[in-house]
Amino acid sequence: MSGVPVSWYLLLSAVLFALGVAGFLFRRNVITVFMSIELMLNAVNLSFVTFSYQLRQVNGHLFTFFVMVVAAAEAAVGLAIILTVFKNRGTLNIDEVSSMKDELPREPEQPVKTVETVDITGPLVKT
Repeated sequence: MSGVPVSWYLLLSAVLFALGVAGFLFRRNVITVFMSIELMLNAVNLSFVTFSYQLRQVNGHLFTFFVMVVAAAEAAVGLAIILTVFKNRGTLNIDEVSSMKDELPREPEQPVKTVETVDITGPLVKT
């Protein structure tokens, strides 16, 4: 009795990666985009493990652990950024969250007051 063919794992990996790309391109919610990036990373991990198993080498497993560490760090930092953006902007919609927009109207600049000059070249000692 043989196992599951390698092509099925690679097909599953390709489908997961395509779903991640579609979610990244077409969704407008920051959380959904973030989850789509994680889905793409997991699809690549599945490919690494598949090729590592087929070639009987450990390199794919090592790359998978490295990608998992990077993904965990990205998740921690990304969620902190998402929470800060939500706290400051009140929304997670990508179209409404833009760091280049000026949210608060600027006050008109006041003219700079000039200071009159004082002549200090005279005597310093009172007579």
